Amino acid sequence: MRTVEWNYQQNKLQMIDQRLLPGTFEVAVFDDYRAVARAITEMLVRGAPAIGAAAGFGLALAAMQSGANTPEGLLTDLQSAADMLKQSRPTAVNLAWALERVLFSLTPVLSQGESGAAPSSIGRGGGEGGINALRIAVLAEAQRIADEDVEINQRMARYGAELIADGDTIIHHCNTGALATVDWGTALGVIRMAHEQGKQLHVLVDETRPRLQGSRLTAWELTQYGISYDIITDNAAGYFLSTGQVDKVFVGSDRTAANGDVANKIGTYMLALAAHDNGVPFYPVMPTSTIDLALANGDEIPIEERGPSEVLSLTFQGNTTFPENASARNPAFDVTPHRLVTGIVTENGIINPPFVENIRHTVSMLAS
Repeated sequence: MRTVEWNYQQNKLQMIDQRLLPGTFEVAVFDDYRAVARAITEMLVRGAPAIGAAAGFGLALAAMQSGANTPEGLLTDLQSAADMLKQSRPTAVNLAWALERVLFSLTPVLSQGESGAAPSSIGRGGGEGGINALRIAVLAEAQRIADEDVEINQRMARYGAELIADGDTIIHHCNTGALATVDWGTALGVIRMAHEQGKQLHVLVDETRPRLQGSRLTAWELTQYGISYDIITDNAAGYFLSTGQVDKVFVGSDRTAANGDVANKIGTYMLALAAHDNGVPFYPVMPTSTIDLALANGDEIPIEERGPSEVLSLTFQGNTTFPENASARNPAFDVTPHRLVTGIVTENGIINPPFVENIRHTVSMLAS
């Protein structure tokens, strides 16, 4: 199944509970947009594209939950739901992008109603017909976002796979596979595509502390695909890069600024520095929806800081790893400056420096 999927028989949202992997594969079912917001915050679903799709379907649930009896009332309820969903994780731009896209898609439906469309489809002056048309439109746009994500990921994968040579060893940080998207994946999708093309490759999987998305999720996915890998501690990456044991680095992105600065899971910046110092190509892989042209540089990207319990809950041989009453800081992301980026893989091709010019050109290809 897909990581994020609408059940049309039950009119509910289904998502793989990523908190339980790799030990347990369980599908959670949602009929309340507020529960979807909590699921995003608590990382039941994670990865920028998957979060965006989940938020879109969350609005579909909000439309069904609404007791409004006019289109205007329903729009008010949808905006309130969108505001709540948008706050669930602030760094991933796909979240706000998906919500804004779904709401914007309702404009033609409202225009039809105002122009006096047939009551069976829109409802002259609103009414129940107009409300139902809006509900249908919300779900349809959320489904389009989900379906497009799969197709976009596969396009990115084909472009990115061209960068991988037979026999390459690749470092990968966090999880960017099918679990981080609706299906297929971004950076891990590139690796998967190269593998399916018959290239022999090996992946060094950063654990990605403190939530261990690398050792829990990426290693699990690589096992499913039959791709060779070793799990390494995050602080071992520099050793493997400096000793010539790595050919390329592939990572994802939760938000990328207009100048090519990349916000990704905490630890990516250190990985990029080590790769740059040792002349190893560093490639973030992302859909163009992850590029935020409204932000000039990475300093403007909001960085989510999560609770200290994620750091302080780690144990070693059954014992706590910190003194009693210890405090902790837990930023979820860091920003890699564009000067450390070799190229950015998107569904419209590979963006090379200078990024300010070439990013805008590549994103405009999508708009046109």
